[in-house]
Amino acid sequence: ELQPYAFAALNTAGQTNYGSVGISARFPLGPDWYFRPGLGIAIHTGSAGHFFRTDKIAFGSRVLFEPEVALGTRISKRVSVEASWVHMSHAQLEGKENPGIDNLGVRLNVAL
Repeated sequence: ELQPYAFAALNTAGQTNYGSVGISARFPLGPDWYFRPGLGIAIHTGSAGHFFRTDKIAFGSRVLFEPEVALGTRISKRVSVEASWVHMSHAQLEGKENPGIDNLGVRLNVAL
């Protein structure tokens, strides 16, 4: 079953924030567990420059691809928790320099 998603990440140190929208699919691994790959597009507040920087990541584009995978479990009918890996980069569409960023985390999902 395909599911749209949206999320945002705020950096408490005042660095790069981002928001993403995309589509994912859940694949059951048992009665309450599932695997969820997704593909989205992210917009960030960091550097969109096309050159190497020592003080911050120069993403090369304001808009980035955002593939992700998660392993989750259902807590209730509307709530689940996931361990996730999220990658963001321009996939070399804006040039060969493509540092990207990877995020590992835990997230709480609430179905609307």
